[in-house]
Amino acid sequence: MRRDSPRRRPALPVASGARPGYTRGTPIHLPLVSMLAPNFLPALLALALSLAGFLLPSAALAAPGCRQDDQVRVWTAPLRPRPGGGLTVIAVATDAALDQVQVTDPAGGRATLRTTATGGPPWGLTGRVAGPRSGTYRIEALRGGRVAACAEVQVGGGEAPRGGGDWDLATTALYSAWVERLFDAPPEQSMSFDSLGPVLRNPERNFLYDFLGVGEDGRLNAEPDCADLPYYLRAYFAWKLGLPIAHRQCSRGSSASPPRCQGPVVDSALAGSPASASEFRGVTRRLMDGVHSGSARTALSDEATDLYPVPLTRAALWPGTVYADPYGHVLVLVKWIAQRPGQPGLLFAVDAQPDNSVARKRFWEGTFLFAETPSAGPGFKAFRPLVRTGGGGPRQLSNAALGSGTGLPPASQEQARLTPADFYARMERLINPQGLEPAAAYQATLDALMEQLETRVESVAKGEAYMRAHPGTTISMPSGPAIFETTGPWEDFATPSRDMRLLIALNVLAGLPERIRRYPDLYVLHGERPAEAAAGIERLHAGRLDRQFVTYTRSDGALERLSLRDIYARRAGLEVAYNPNDCIEKRWGAAPDTADYASCRRQAPADQRARMQEYRPWFHEARRPPR
Repeated sequence: MRRDSPRRRPALPVASGARPGYTRGTPIHLPLVSMLAPNFLPALLALALSLAGFLLPSAALAAPGCRQDDQVRVWTAPLRPRPGGGLTVIAVATDAALDQVQVTDPAGGRATLRTTATGGPPWGLTGRVAGPRSGTYRIEALRGGRVAACAEVQVGGGEAPRGGGDWDLATTALYSAWVERLFDAPPEQSMSFDSLGPVLRNPERNFLYDFLGVGEDGRLNAEPDCADLPYYLRAYFAWKLGLPIAHRQCSRGSSASPPRCQGPVVDSALAGSPASASEFRGVTRRLMDGVHSGSARTALSDEATDLYPVPLTRAALWPGTVYADPYGHVLVLVKWIAQRPGQPGLLFAVDAQPDNSVARKRFWEGTFLFAETPSAGPGFKAFRPLVRTGGGGPRQLSNAALGSGTGLPPASQEQARLTPADFYARMERLINPQGLEPAAAYQATLDALMEQLETRVESVAKGEAYMRAHPGTTISMPSGPAIFETTGPWEDFATPSRDMRLLIALNVLAGLPERIRRYPDLYVLHGERPAEAAAGIERLHAGRLDRQFVTYTRSDGALERLSLRDIYARRAGLEVAYNPNDCIEKRWGAAPDTADYASCRRQAPADQRARMQEYRPWFHEARRPPR
């Protein structure tokens, strides 16, 4: 997916590494950042290709024995490695895990690089060469004692190869490894940020930080919201590696039909030679002006889309895959944690909120909503790769072209055939293929619910801080389904979507015993009858309700601790707790008969309260209305 060229090339590069390149508007020829080397081309053919206008990577010419292909690739950062400045190595494979990375320095000294493993698929090893000296470094990724990929990089020798500019298998795998690395953390660690900016400005997380070497990230104000997040991540990666990107203008759909999109708008402003930070900001402005929640909710059978549905398999759900829920929320997968003895498996994603905060969340029914509705095509989806056509610009691949020889996840209609119950059962089998004991399943679900409650504490506190900073302000409340989709302070500080997910989450935890009765094959029962196991979880749940708490700050500054039993008792209040014009006590379901209601000093206008009562059934039934 990339650069106009006088010669037609297949969607994915062959091992020869000969690749044309883009400039912004004019074709150029650019070597590959990953220093792709030919597998078998003799020097004569290399010369012929060079004369024909195809520039082979410098590593291929300098070291004929140093080879790699699309399935295993070694990448380096930054673009212009300097002596003493540090050199990051990223080895990525899509066919199997790699064992280690070995580095040979300019003096011939050979050492095994200390790396961090991620994936897979794709599988990655990331490490850093500290204080590199001037000269050529040879980097080899090993598997089973054999070299799976090799690259050479010149330190202190001007601009190193940057990239071939295709959204091919190797580049897409690197994107996946990059997304996973951005949001990597121990599974027990809570992870949230005020915006995407602190993540991208952290070189320990972002191996593309200051990749261009001009301090470009220091001036970056990265604040995408929910629908923008996957597009922003994609654009940032494209900026660093010189790739084109595409998006479509889409409708928002209706109660009877999902969103429909126009033809793709391909933007090559970031392709080819390094683009400036201002050019990147221009691209992201165009993107965020053009995409919205409807962009990801397109029908699963529709091919005029930016995203296509993938199979529900571990091999297809790479980090970077997008999850579109039926009501407009969007998440990006970031990490799988494999199930181990005594430890459940986990699948993590990140999302952005209207206030621009970004948080990591685990997969479960309370966060990943799935429903059968004519108004949306929910589920897991991947971006359509851009490929170049003969004599023309890049185009998005059709469903039929995906997966056949590309190595990329294929398109699949599997999710369209699943009921919500079957969808969640299918995902549970993927995340915990060995099954879980009922108590372990309850604990994992409880942890997810408490994580969701803690996130709501922060979100509601931000709304309260805004109201205190603007005394006398009344935030305008939209009417009807627009309460879930709007702009301005209501979008930033009201929580209707978050609260509906919380109400669903409360139902999921309380409904676990019935799930055990219905899907006993998902659980390790050790010969116990499903009804007995379910009764045991009901007793466990009753005992935990008074042992789990969240704490919020009341209007008078006092701290109020609510047990999980309190939260369940306040479910009716939480059905109308999303309005930032109300005091924080009401936003936590307080009523005149609860102690914390005494410090309430503010309430929404009467007309807004009347409409909230009108909309209460949506929240009571935990079902968003059609548009």
